[in-house]
Amino acid sequence: MIYATIMAGGSGTRFWPASRKLSPKQLLNLTGERSMIQSTADRMKGMCGGENLLIVTNKLLVDSIAQQLPDVPLSSIIGEPAKRDTAPCVGLAAALVAAKDPEATMIVMPADHVIGPVDVFQNALQHAVTLVDDDPSRIVTFGIKPSYPAEVFGYIEAGQAVDGAAVPTFGVKRFREKPDAATAKQFCDAGTFYWNAGIFVWKAKTVLDALERFVPEMYARIKAIADSIGTDQYAETLEREFTAIEGTSVDYAIMERYENVMVVEAPFEWDDLGNWTAVPRLQGEDAEGNCIDGEFLGIDTKNSVVRSCDGHLIVTVGMEDCIVVHTPDATLVARKEDEAKIKEVVKQLQERGMEKFL
Repeated sequence: MIYATIMAGGSGTRFWPASRKLSPKQLLNLTGERSMIQSTADRMKGMCGGENLLIVTNKLLVDSIAQQLPDVPLSSIIGEPAKRDTAPCVGLAAALVAAKDPEATMIVMPADHVIGPVDVFQNALQHAVTLVDDDPSRIVTFGIKPSYPAEVFGYIEAGQAVDGAAVPTFGVKRFREKPDAATAKQFCDAGTFYWNAGIFVWKAKTVLDALERFVPEMYARIKAIADSIGTDQYAETLEREFTAIEGTSVDYAIMERYENVMVVEAPFEWDDLGNWTAVPRLQGEDAEGNCIDGEFLGIDTKNSVVRSCDGHLIVTVGMEDCIVVHTPDATLVARKEDEAKIKEVVKQLQERGMEKFL
């Protein structure tokens, strides 16, 4: 059986003030009529759904996600008791899936990517599933052909090509962390590097075995949780053991160490929608280069991102390359070149005790 896991625990601080602790990026409608997590779940329809779809998220978001995804059983929306990065997330998901089906194949993906067309995406996933079925020890990931020398993504260096593959597929030579500008350019010029999309296909048993091998302390706590599944002690064990895990990413814990990894060149369109300046790529721009969502009047305003709500009118005069985001209780005005400092805004709000704005 195929099981899909959607990782939905992110805080989305780069989309403040629209993204908040109780309504983070993945619950927002940033690109269309559906929220990002709804769109992610929609992409799995016809391939994997219902009880075979698992959502792993912050425990504070379980009810909100349940409201957005009424077709997903509440028991399949797992609330992490603490934020511990992606390795514990996938370990917990693998343990829960393996408890149902020890031979299960898992598809793991983030909740906040923009991907299409759906049929092309599902065909690529099916190709990856076939690769894993042919060799259950394999781990398959997806690489995005770089369109520019990005410094914000990790990279995958492709090795030997797989002959006769329906989709370009390669052995993974190595994973590389987020590079500086010069190194990113070298990667792009080489033609053998891909952006790491963070989408995985593997057997549940394979990822659990890898965690036991590479991070045994983490695995021991995941196993304790797994052993309590179906008992009255499960909730208490999950809270205690998961919180005690020293968090790390799945790339550090497994991918960079595992020998049998393959990368599939993504044939689908992909965008991680990482910040406000990425929104125009998907929503488009007007004749002045402005990306607008809500009531707006611009005079001598160019190349700006403007978002409002509740019929609130935003008027800008003489602005260029700016971000303006209005919510009922907070408004952000920033130059695009300073967008990286939005995370600092969130940090300052925390330090100043202004929790109501988080």
